[in-house]
Amino acid sequence: MAPAFAAAQAPYPNRPIRFVIPWAPGGLNDVVARFINERVGRLLGQNIVNDFKPGAGSRIGVADVVRSAPDGYTIGMGNLGPLTIFPNLDRNPPYDVLRDIAPICMFAASPLVLVVNKDLPIRNVEELLAYARSRPHGLNYGSVGVGTAQHLIFELLRGGRNAPMTHVPYRGLQDSMIAIMANDVQAFFDALPSMQGPVRQGQVRAIAVTTPERVPNLPDVPTLKEQSFDIEVVTWYGLIAPKATPEAIQARLYEAYTTVGREPATQAFLAEQGLIYLENAPGEFARRMGPETERWGRIIRENNISLD
Repeated sequence: MAPAFAAAQAPYPNRPIRFVIPWAPGGLNDVVARFINERVGRLLGQNIVNDFKPGAGSRIGVADVVRSAPDGYTIGMGNLGPLTIFPNLDRNPPYDVLRDIAPICMFAASPLVLVVNKDLPIRNVEELLAYARSRPHGLNYGSVGVGTAQHLIFELLRGGRNAPMTHVPYRGLQDSMIAIMANDVQAFFDALPSMQGPVRQGQVRAIAVTTPERVPNLPDVPTLKEQSFDIEVVTWYGLIAPKATPEAIQARLYEAYTTVGREPATQAFLAEQGLIYLENAPGEFARRMGPETERWGRIIRENNISLD
């Protein structure tokens, strides 16, 4: 038993760490994880191996983290949807966020941008709602799926404003872009990193961002709050681990990811992607989860939204 005992007492980490990315390779989650994990791995003295587990709106990857041994050698990326929205939608969720997941820290966030078809006479949110009211069947808005933040914000926008809108979910941004350029849908929200190129190239027109302040990448685009809509949403990227992961290991991971996140090179990289760095004290990620989950749950209940 001596070798096993010695291995158990060895400083963490003493072998490579698996980092589950609950999305397919090639997207923004991939780019962010590779950049951050390369630097965290150097700091910890071990390789961090990115393991892609896409599917079910990223719930498959999160469930993989939950089922893993709580020893610090399987960690992963947590996002807004699988941690705070989908727990309110799933009849038989594959995990319980509060019971099964240790939220360690957030390391980046993205505003959402509201864009419209470039040929429509719409330059702000009130004009979007007026356009919907002026048409016999309202307007169509796209999203990357039922129950996503991109879907639910429209429910907030039109709530009580008698603006008929039809939700058209797509499999991803590429399909949404084809639809809006063909005017099959007239508007949709998506993350700033994905939209800043199409906006700058004139493929779509941006009329709002969801952060409290304007974003440097699109300085001429007003916030929803500037337009009298009390809505603030950011999609975030966080580090999660199985709930029973020892506190000392969680603290080591928090320290490493926070140290890398504060580095000027990291913050410059995030800014280039249209992301912002989220400074968060120990435990802040966990404290944020409850209120966010309740907010999305209220929206889902009030609008009778389901995955069926």
